[in-house]
Amino acid sequence: MYAVNDSNFTDIALELFRYQAENNLVYSRFLKNLKANPSKVKHLEEVPFLPVSFFKTQQIQTGSWTPELEFTSSGTTGSATSRHPVLDLSFYLRHAERNFEHFYGSLKQYHILALLPSYLERNGSSLIAMMDHFIKKSESEHSGFYLYNHAELVQKIELLKPGSRKILVWGVSFALLDLAENFEIDLRNTIVMETGGMKGRRQELTRPELHALLNKKFNTAVIHSEYGMTELMSQAYSTGNGLYRLPPWMKIVVREINDPFSYLQGKTGGINVVDLANFHSCAFIETQDLGKTVAEAGFEILGRIDNSDVRGCNLLVG
Repeated sequence: MYAVNDSNFTDIALELFRYQAENNLVYSRFLKNLKANPSKVKHLEEVPFLPVSFFKTQQIQTGSWTPELEFTSSGTTGSATSRHPVLDLSFYLRHAERNFEHFYGSLKQYHILALLPSYLERNGSSLIAMMDHFIKKSESEHSGFYLYNHAELVQKIELLKPGSRKILVWGVSFALLDLAENFEIDLRNTIVMETGGMKGRRQELTRPELHALLNKKFNTAVIHSEYGMTELMSQAYSTGNGLYRLPPWMKIVVREINDPFSYLQGKTGGINVVDLANFHSCAFIETQDLGKTVAEAGFEILGRIDNSDVRGCNLLVG
């Protein structure tokens, strides 16, 4: 998969589509209900994308195998949660590591301070599995998780500032806001990574508003961001200004909101994700996120489609 590039992405994706159309029971039924013939699909834009909501009610699995575990979304009180069966946790962890290092370099360059209270307080989080792996792979005795012990986190950051390693503070949005509002701390030489997740705990802010507030409080020039989902095996990253970059094995297609088979260039619409790492589930996911592609450079997330369920790791309307 890591030999994927622009020249062969479509061929690999279409081959995977035909394989999943035959071997994924739920996806196969979905295609039959649409009267879609996989053998006649010759272009990526012709592939029907599976609505992400199916992960809440169906076992999305390609082939016959026993999951090592399930990743689950946090959801909201009383709402159904997504379930993503995982064949091999070690693959997910190695893949997430390579994905991060594709954009940021070796994990051994970093002290990783993870401020993720809402995720630590439940089981089945793919983000916690990834961060636990990153913390271990950083091989720093100072890397670790933080719940609500912000004072301890601030002390740790001040301790690490004189060192040669980079400091990466990876936090859920509401916890970063709490930190910013309760402590005066200069993070100008620190990477602050926001990963969504207001979960109704705070008044909603647009992403630009959130980042502007954090930049002001932390004395940073930009706030980084991670785009990931329970239903995906891969992540996209923004190094600032809300522009997400994709690894070679992912692609974004923006659909017309009222016509899922009509696609847009440079205009706002629904985000469809091709994630070739979803080999054992479904690689073609129709999300409920609003966004647009930005030339060939990446994409922006602008919010949620009206009336869609509020996700546990919801992205702020921008």
